[in-house]
Amino acid sequence: MESLSETKWDVVISGTGLQHSLLALALSRSDKKVLHVDQNEYYGGAEAAFSLQDVDEWVEKVNKDFSNPFRNASLWKTDAEPSNEASKLSFSRAYTLTLSPQIIYTKSKLLSQLVSSKVYRQLEFQAVGNWWILDGESGHILKRLPNGREDIFQDKGIDNRAKRSLMKFLKFVIDYENQSETWQPHGDSGLAEFLSSQFQLPPNLQTVIAALTLSLDPPDTTSVKWALPRISRHLSSLGVFGPGFGAVVPKWGGGAEISQVACRAGAVGGGVYVLGTGVESSAAVPEESEQRTQVHLSNGEVVTTQHLVKPFDNSPSNARTVSKVITVVSSTLSSLFKSTVEGAPLAAVSVVVVPPGTIAIDTIPQSNPIYIMVHSSETGECPNGQCVIYATTAYSEHSKNLLDSTLTTFLKSSEENAELLYTLYYEQEQVSRSADSEPSDASLDLAFNDEILEEVETQWKSIVGDVDPTNFMRFEDREGANDYDDEPNEDF
Repeated sequence: MESLSETKWDVVISGTGLQHSLLALALSRSDKKVLHVDQNEYYGGAEAAFSLQDVDEWVEKVNKDFSNPFRNASLWKTDAEPSNEASKLSFSRAYTLTLSPQIIYTKSKLLSQLVSSKVYRQLEFQAVGNWWILDGESGHILKRLPNGREDIFQDKGIDNRAKRSLMKFLKFVIDYENQSETWQPHGDSGLAEFLSSQFQLPPNLQTVIAALTLSLDPPDTTSVKWALPRISRHLSSLGVFGPGFGAVVPKWGGGAEISQVACRAGAVGGGVYVLGTGVESSAAVPEESEQRTQVHLSNGEVVTTQHLVKPFDNSPSNARTVSKVITVVSSTLSSLFKSTVEGAPLAAVSVVVVPPGTIAIDTIPQSNPIYIMVHSSETGECPNGQCVIYATTAYSEHSKNLLDSTLTTFLKSSEENAELLYTLYYEQEQVSRSADSEPSDASLDLAFNDEILEEVETQWKSIVGDVDPTNFMRFEDREGANDYDDEPNEDF
């Protein structure tokens, strides 16, 4: 194969995280010469998914090199004698543990772009079904979280007056954009105060509504202008693809699987992929009649390109940090996945919300929500008889202990005798989406944020020039066989 430096590249993309992989997909039919490199030996960046052996190597790298945006990774594995097959860890590649277990709402633009670009055929999506709340006031009991009209009508724990107030709010929030006079004067106020003053919702229902935002801040500090679009997104997504769910996840590793498929499409379109090679430095150089960028790669080669797209993974001083835990348990936790909606598919992911104040460590209360995503073996992330639990909360000096205590309490509440087999703890810092932007909520969101797709479209337009914007990720079928089954162009 000819040297990379012998090709006059149109685009060099550094990093195979979700955003840059989607850019590669968008450019896959542009007739551009694209070189896509990644300093890691794996695809996915901050959305990567790992086998158990891969996790071992990743933890060592994070703690040795401070692999931005991650830090303070630690790993625990059970040494207890297994009582049955489900009570022991299987072989390494029986697991696919993702660093970013984001759900994708059915109203997300990402899904429509995956369809219009044809790569959806290489993905398998599964339903995110039941939502639960860990109720500390009733002794840490798991209760179904009413997150739609049908749930509210069936919930006998909500009195008729509160139901009327809640229905009034749901009707408002679906159409909030056309009712700015109701909420804009309160846009910077806390969500809890707004729900109380404008809709007379009691504290327990304020907690329910706040849970639908997936905010890592408590309801009294989550702003109204931030929360309303997210609540509306949740409610308007219910029933889009069928009854009983409003979000999906890709099988075999979440966002990492989308990155793989997007990069595969880029390779089929002629892009060249080089893992284990990053961008060390770059500088503008005049060349003939155009200004180009000279790029020094970590493998010693020097290439030139018209466009260089680098990952902006720096964490500014005002960036926030979250604490995350990935746990494998010896139970299917099957009761969490049973649907109460007729005709609904069996959920592969259930969401558990732990409101502030539910858990305490000694005298230290839990000040931020904790979100637990429970993934069944149907996601392809673990063997039958087990499930994977992802827990996330805002970082504090006590957040690791809070997460440990939360998982213990949660498993007791499930009443299914689940044993902890494997636990990975790490912290993740907020990063910017571009060089000139503030730290982005999108990098830590628990649901895919369409702002990422908007940034990809902006990058695409700057590279391809004056084109019809409706052509963004909108491709016709290729002639002949399914081209996405071809092997990518890779140079290791």
